[in-house]
Amino acid sequence: MGTFRDNWRIFLLVFVLLASLFALFSPTMAQDGGATAGQASDSPTNLEYGLQLSGGTRIRAPLIGVTATEVEFGSDEAPAIERNVANELDNVTVADVIVRPETQTSGTVEVTADGVSPDQLGSALDAAGYAYEETRDGVTEETRSQTVDILSNKINEAGLSGGTVQQIQTPTGENYILIEVPDENRQDVVDLVNQRGNVRVDVYYPTNGEYQQETVLERDDFQSIGNARQGGEGQLPHVPVVVRESEAPGFQERMVETGVASQGGSTCRYGTAPNGTEACMLLVVDGEVVNAFGMSPGLAADMRSGDWAQDPRFILQTQNFSGAREVAINLRAGALPASLDIGPNGEGTSSFISPSQGEQFRINSLLTGLIAVLAVAGVVFLRYGEVEVALPMIVTALSEVVILLGFAAGIGYPLDLSVIAGFIAVIGTGVDDLIIIADEVMSQGDVNSRRVFQSRFRKAFWVIGAAAATTIIAMSPLAVLSLGDLQGFAIFTILGVLVGVLLTRPAYGDILRALLTR
Repeated sequence: MGTFRDNWRIFLLVFVLLASLFALFSPTMAQDGGATAGQASDSPTNLEYGLQLSGGTRIRAPLIGVTATEVEFGSDEAPAIERNVANELDNVTVADVIVRPETQTSGTVEVTADGVSPDQLGSALDAAGYAYEETRDGVTEETRSQTVDILSNKINEAGLSGGTVQQIQTPTGENYILIEVPDENRQDVVDLVNQRGNVRVDVYYPTNGEYQQETVLERDDFQSIGNARQGGEGQLPHVPVVVRESEAPGFQERMVETGVASQGGSTCRYGTAPNGTEACMLLVVDGEVVNAFGMSPGLAADMRSGDWAQDPRFILQTQNFSGAREVAINLRAGALPASLDIGPNGEGTSSFISPSQGEQFRINSLLTGLIAVLAVAGVVFLRYGEVEVALPMIVTALSEVVILLGFAAGIGYPLDLSVIAGFIAVIGTGVDDLIIIADEVMSQGDVNSRRVFQSRFRKAFWVIGAAAATTIIAMSPLAVLSLGDLQGFAIFTILGVLVGVLLTRPAYGDILRALLTR
């Protein structure tokens, strides 16, 4: 019992090390019960790797848009404001204008169409009769957060597991959206996230010798959206949908009135004879008609009798399966409030790291870590020349890395080059602290009692504690702010310092006391 009481810090360190090794190697701790995106399927550990170490696509881009603040709305409602502002701008639709009330009579107005400057937005507000405080480039925090949520849903709906979307801010205040998708081709990811994803169903029908087009269903009008299907014999790829019960009667009535659900159904020739066709339903994605279709006699009969509204199901047909897949993803994820500025002349950047290059980075990171360990070990042995002092120092320092790796594996934190740099920094600072302890304890001659050892150890530990506090304070802004790779470096450096001060340094002190005192 006395041995445990005197050396409980060593036993605690051993327990934490065993728990970390369990998190690293136990199959029961693997994320999702097995390998995930960013994790090598044949890896002996449960570690997950970020984009730099696994390969994949990274996109970093701002959102397109300009914002006016403190706009005085008066008694106008949001739809009227959006319509009035859009009418004063060229090539801008109501869908490109976002009104966010902050009080009953004022708020912000955003225009997310490409090519609109703050001055043009100010002129449009003046022409529409709305006073405002200022106009600026960029969108609001609410729009950025909404975009992050929708892009995350898009990536998940597309089956790109392991992908992440987050906001980042540069030291100079610019806001960007950062998207990372492991093991995916750059162009596929760009195509997925660069679509606004605004899906609607329009009806196109003749009336008084002219053709009219109006929207009859939007995303929120659907109760459920199925997965894209290839379609059977004689049937195009499609997405099965169910219309909400509250919207079904009105949609059914409109189909009958416009002639889509005419007696015997309708045959659509919109693509070949747009001005000589029967009434059609148009599937419109981001303002572009991707398919047009009529209605089968059976479905038309159900709508004319009113039975269809009792079970409001039908299908949205596309020309190919990839189109059906995009429609399903966009309907489930929602439309982006603003587009990413990734174009050739945009501020955004995109990059692709091949899986083979990511594997090479992992190997190089491992070699770098081993070189750092060997270099530190060599310096320590040259400094002390005593195995009983130097060897526990090296083992204790390496235990910090094992604990951090176990923590990363346990929470599924993806490792990248910045985190590896944090591990190397932890090794260096950890050995520095252990050298301070050893020097302070041994510099004033032999330690002939535990009382003398404890006095010297406390003096060294105060120095270590002050240095650790300084490091934590310096790194905290990097850990809190969304600064991309720097965040991972800061987080694991802080964790390493805390593990050292609370666990490994005290344990090393107990080891030295057992070796040097009688």
